[in-house]
Amino acid sequence: MVDACTRDGTGGSPTVVVDDDPSLRDEDRCAIVRESGASHGAFLSVPHLRFFTGTGELRNCGHGILAAHAVLLSRSGLPEQRLRHRTGDRPHVADAAWRPDGIEVWYDQGAVSLSAPDAAAGVLAALGAPAVIGLSVASPGTPRLLVEVPDAEAVMAVTPDSARLAAACRERELLGCFVWAFGPDRSVTARMFAPAIGVDEDVANANSSGCLAAHLYATGRGDTVQVRQGDALGRPSTVLASTDGRTTRIGGTVRIR
Repeated sequence: MVDACTRDGTGGSPTVVVDDDPSLRDEDRCAIVRESGASHGAFLSVPHLRFFTGTGELRNCGHGILAAHAVLLSRSGLPEQRLRHRTGDRPHVADAAWRPDGIEVWYDQGAVSLSAPDAAAGVLAALGAPAVIGLSVASPGTPRLLVEVPDAEAVMAVTPDSARLAAACRERELLGCFVWAFGPDRSVTARMFAPAIGVDEDVANANSSGCLAAHLYATGRGDTVQVRQGDALGRPSTVLASTDGRTTRIGGTVRIR
């Protein structure tokens, strides 16, 4: 068990990291995640990584990548290392290094595609009809809806109907909704709701943070972002992301229990 994307050495997303066994069935992998108490699991068969929730397999999982590479570094006995891995048909490069408060990991997310949403009214209604400043669909392989609201208080006030939101997201083939707002220091407060994949709310969603970096770059609002998540769940987390407009890098600190 590790805590991915910690903030100041605490919090983070509990993630189970498992040496995969080819004799396992996918339902066995889901059961391992459920029994661990984590929302997500990373299954290692290096250079291949697979990710599961308690209900099914994910195409990708950002904080799962961070968790996996932290464990691989801890086993290596090295102060830092760079490794390549594959998730599905996509190659990634990750850098991991020991830091005073854990293991810092960065990986290449790759290109993020951005588009205007189509008929988002049902999704927003399921979120509780928050005051919306802007919407964008962002996809590093799996699309999700980025929902900008006025401030951090509006982010924390969102109260979705999880069953309705799951149905609305499945209907539009969305992973979930990433609700976000700038704070006074230009950091971002965010919450990720993904009941369509069995996660009502994510403690940390690294890939969505990378998607947000791409969105901010495309709208002329900078090329780096610090995203604060998990406070509503009592698990404060921080994800860092940067982009050059072509590819996005995502980073966070991992604490191995």
